[in-house]
Amino acid sequence: MSKKPKAPTLRQFQDRFPTEDACLEHLMRTRFGDRHDCGGCGKSAHYYRVKARRSYACEYCGHQVYPTAGTPFERTRTPLRDWFYVMFMFCASRNGVAAKEVERQLGVTYKTAWRMCHEIREYMGEVDGDEPVGGFTKQVEVDETFIGGKIRGSDRRFQNKTIVVGMLERGGDIVTRIVPNRRSGALLPVIKHSVKLHSIVHTDEHKSYGGLAMYGYYHETVNHSGGEYVSAKGSTVNGIEGFWSQLKRGINGTHIHVSGKHLPKYLAEFEFRRNMRHSPHLMIDHLMVSFSR
Repeated sequence: MSKKPKAPTLRQFQDRFPTEDACLEHLMRTRFGDRHDCGGCGKSAHYYRVKARRSYACEYCGHQVYPTAGTPFERTRTPLRDWFYVMFMFCASRNGVAAKEVERQLGVTYKTAWRMCHEIREYMGEVDGDEPVGGFTKQVEVDETFIGGKIRGSDRRFQNKTIVVGMLERGGDIVTRIVPNRRSGALLPVIKHSVKLHSIVHTDEHKSYGGLAMYGYYHETVNHSGGEYVSAKGSTVNGIEGFWSQLKRGINGTHIHVSGKHLPKYLAEFEFRRNMRHSPHLMIDHLMVSFSR
């Protein structure tokens, strides 16, 4: 039986990126390779490091390229090694990384730590992408949840809460979207955009999901209000609810509070980790290779 792959340890990360030069060299070779056609002279050239600058020069004409251009590290004075280390923290964590923790570990200002975290979250979302889930006869669980805000009054009215709908393919990826309300007019178009037709869609008994069959899906429900968590036909949304639990533990335990304005970045971060769960050893490499886009 093959062993489950594990995420790299801190020691392994430090051995791989021991210096600032090692980080820049990795970025250069990942994006441009050992040789590539020069934008100045047009020859296939090897590029050599320019002393005291974050650039490499063509061996023939001296034309320079900047490996950080077009990456989250562009226009920053923060050392690349710090950026790489924070990315490692994000990939190694289960419940997210707080800016205060980055501030303590790197010795930077809170403003710098906060900006680094948000840049990395946004980049993780770009790398993860927005490909639809499901497909013919594939099982997709759909559910919505409330993030942030407070519950007021005896009638349990929701105030300042953000509504998020999630679509999880069993054995596959998850996609989340923020919606303005729980009505069918808000939920069904999002599902149509994010779930492939002819998928078997599992939901709870919320009436807004009633029109799914008209959109070209096979619709199965589980009656939560009746104390049912798995229907007689095997329908359940336990998988997506498990993701909501992980997400809320991360937000409430690590970040305490997340504003609705920045919530999409946090959702992207948790989506990336969940979608890469079977290859934790490739998370950091997946982020690195994507610089070449």
